[in-house]
Amino acid sequence: MDEAPKIEQPFTPPPAGDDIEKGKGMAWLSYVGILWLVPLLAMKENAFCKFHAKQGIMLTILWAASWIVAFIPVLGWIADAVVWVFVVVMAIMGIVNSLNGKYWKMPILGNWAANWFKF
Repeated sequence: MDEAPKIEQPFTPPPAGDDIEKGKGMAWLSYVGILWLVPLLAMKENAFCKFHAKQGIMLTILWAASWIVAFIPVLGWIADAVVWVFVVVMAIMGIVNSLNGKYWKMPILGNWAANWFKF
């Protein structure tokens, strides 16, 4: 008997209440380099800010890793350019979605952020 393929469940955001309205003015900072510290420290109890800060941390880690790889001639430069474009696109999409009050999960990095950071 063949088993049905497993389908990944869609992302279900945590119940937010007023968290979205209170946090969306600051959550967008999570996608601007190290400024993810601002919403993370200023709004410690806000689930919306914490969600976006986790993703901002992942973007910062990816950017730092690509910066290190860029020291490798040619292939490192190409990889750095590709990652840089990815980081910029994800940051723009994160800013737009956080300003619109949406729990938007980044491709690949969103899952890692949820699994790595438990705050």
